[in-house]
Amino acid sequence: MKEPRILPTAKDKTLFTPGPLTTSQTVKQAMLRDIGSRDEALMKLLQDIRVKLLTLAGVTREDGYEAILMQGSGTFGVESVLSSVVPAKGRLLVLTNGIYGERIVHMASVLKIDAHALRSPENQSPDLQLVRRTLASDSRITHVAVVHCETTTGILNPIVEIGRVVKEFGRGYIVDAMSSFGAVPIDLKTVDIDYLVSSANKCIEGVPGFSFIIARREALLASDGNARSLSLDLLGQLKGFEANGQFRFTPPTHALLAFDQALRELDQEGGVLGRAARYGNNYDVLVKGMKKLGFSSYLDPKRQSYIVTAFHCPEHPRFSFEEFYRRLSDKGIIIYPGKVSQANTFRIGCIGRIFESDLRALLAAVADTLEEMDVRITRA
Repeated sequence: MKEPRILPTAKDKTLFTPGPLTTSQTVKQAMLRDIGSRDEALMKLLQDIRVKLLTLAGVTREDGYEAILMQGSGTFGVESVLSSVVPAKGRLLVLTNGIYGERIVHMASVLKIDAHALRSPENQSPDLQLVRRTLASDSRITHVAVVHCETTTGILNPIVEIGRVVKEFGRGYIVDAMSSFGAVPIDLKTVDIDYLVSSANKCIEGVPGFSFIIARREALLASDGNARSLSLDLLGQLKGFEANGQFRFTPPTHALLAFDQALRELDQEGGVLGRAARYGNNYDVLVKGMKKLGFSSYLDPKRQSYIVTAFHCPEHPRFSFEEFYRRLSDKGIIIYPGKVSQANTFRIGCIGRIFESDLRALLAAVADTLEEMDVRITRA
């Protein structure tokens, strides 16, 4: 085998992952300030961010929606919703086709929420007719939860069609839009979502530190008394914002400053549609280039998002993902291992502050790495 070509770099490694992501220099620079946790400037910042998030979702407070920020990662945000809104005698239906759907099932178990998992293969979307039959036969179900972009594979689940079925039966609708919100158009009024959860460090291209929930106010107010946690109490968090414009507990001040700058940059790029165009082009370049190198995608392209793509590992005696990963990392490229249960895959993300030139640099690094490993792949 050839020795790896390790290139010196003056910048951070480029993250081709589902998040945290490569961020702009200006987003990083926005954190080079200290701001008081009870300062008026922070309260104004928080108010502005909440309004901007509603705008991105195509709704307003006058439409009956609230944007609520919750300290912690996206998982904290999802657990905040589950632990706060499902009543003690309620039942949760989880539509799962990947590890993040399974995480919701696990959360429900830990929270002692009665839950039923409706599982689909990782390369298939939920069966709408099965969802309909399940809701029709089980009146105990109060809420339905689904992951929009399941980054186990990159599959994009049909939340509009699922939402129609959920609302046909009058149940609450929870959507984990962690890896889609900000880059995949979602209109909450059209989709009829009660609780949408996402995170600062995904497609809006902020940094880790908090999640956010866009909630239908009427549904949230009706959940009063259901909370199973003090710090993750979603309605309690909203009441805190309404009482004094502040977080109830220590706010993620620097992450908020970065997020405000990231929202400005999203707007400058043309909003959700502008970002979708860049990510979509990144995806096109990636998939065409990887195919030329002999790699095949795990998903049918009709189900594939432009957020992250799972590729089959080559069936070659000299291919080792661990070595492949290390050699790419030495070249300043970070990808993700696979999470598919029934296939040997790895994942490459197209989101974050990366452009076509970065994808072409990735493809060149992959080609060099295969040559170093003396791996020849039959063209896909």
